[in-house]
Amino acid sequence: MKKYALLVGLYLLVNFCAFAQPAERPIKIVVAPDHTDWQYRPGEPVKFTISVLQYGNPIKGAKIKYEIGPEKMDPTKQETVTLANGTTTVDGGTMKTPGFLRCVATAEINGKTYRNLATAGFNPLQVTPTVDNPADFQMFWDSAKAELSRVPLDARMTLMPERCTENVNVYHVNIQNYANSRLYGILCMPKKEGKYPALLRVPGAGIRPYAGNLADAEKGIITLEIGIHGIPVNMDPAVYLNLSAGALTSYFNINLDDRDRYYYKRVYLGCVRANDFLVSLPQYDGSNLAVTGGSQGGALAITTAGLDKRVKWLGAYYPALSDVTGYLKGRAGGWPHLFTGKALAFNNTPAKIKTVSYYDVVNFARLIKVPGYYSWGFNDETCPPTSMYASYNVITAPKQLKLYEDTGHWTYPEQTELMTNWIVQQLKGASK
Repeated sequence: MKKYALLVGLYLLVNFCAFAQPAERPIKIVVAPDHTDWQYRPGEPVKFTISVLQYGNPIKGAKIKYEIGPEKMDPTKQETVTLANGTTTVDGGTMKTPGFLRCVATAEINGKTYRNLATAGFNPLQVTPTVDNPADFQMFWDSAKAELSRVPLDARMTLMPERCTENVNVYHVNIQNYANSRLYGILCMPKKEGKYPALLRVPGAGIRPYAGNLADAEKGIITLEIGIHGIPVNMDPAVYLNLSAGALTSYFNINLDDRDRYYYKRVYLGCVRANDFLVSLPQYDGSNLAVTGGSQGGALAITTAGLDKRVKWLGAYYPALSDVTGYLKGRAGGWPHLFTGKALAFNNTPAKIKTVSYYDVVNFARLIKVPGYYSWGFNDETCPPTSMYASYNVITAPKQLKLYEDTGHWTYPEQTELMTNWIVQQLKGASK
């Protein structure tokens, strides 16, 4: 058991490193725009200050290369300069329309390459989507949910004694899902008799085991953390590594040319099915349900809240799958970057572009009617801020966005704490 726990821990560490705060290094490149909030009006010039530091002090004579241009696009300006005093300020130009202008700086020192960036936002709250909004979008998903509702829940719960605590029971759950598939997750249930609010945690991209959301269950919340691939979430880590390199490689491309068979149809409906299970539990308080996640999980949190009226609150970090057609309009698109680089030739077909419109987070964001808490940074290179704002800006429900401008595809501990506290406050406050 100890060996298994160690393997799981190592696997999770490897898979979540992209979302963790970057490790400290002895030499740092610091890039910053000249507005403290990193925001500008279209047509307003931006200047970027670039510094190379060692132990907090400028490295005199450091040689850097910098590139400036719209995020994820080819640079419009690039130059190699020597920093006599370890710092310099460069003209970044401007943007004439809402969007993001990025400065990326690299330096090679003592055989090691160091890199950092800063991204200036130009009227980000005015960014509009590029993805089509199908006339039958609501009808398509209403029909899919109706089909799901006819599938028996057939929930099976297996107690995991080794993971239980004094206050919480932990179960591996196995639920019947759409299209003869199964949905798996880890349920954490307060032991004390009573009625509790519920929280669904939806996953970021990848294939991995899950440990469950024990921390929030200890606070008196029923929590369910699910996987999306229709496989148990408590197997040997080697199984997930093999699937990542084999059958489930680039799963986000599977059946992209068919809206009825696309991979994410079962996934999105699986999130609704997870809620079916949560609200069926006798310990559920009957009214208070929230959903949260980051990256792909941020996308799933938004889609679930858009699809399922039982959800009362959502929390989303840097949502993926947002305005993925941006590249077709000359600007950054969301993960999984279906229409750029080598993927463009493969995916740029009318059928695939049509399918995307039924799964893009933008169109689910239009359906949200409940309060949401959102958080991301301008330096995200996985989920570009242009794509995230395209979804955020169409939400008409109560919403708040907590920016940590210098973050990429990761979060500060303080950032996570604020999100968690907000969700717990909503669930616990409303259940009293």
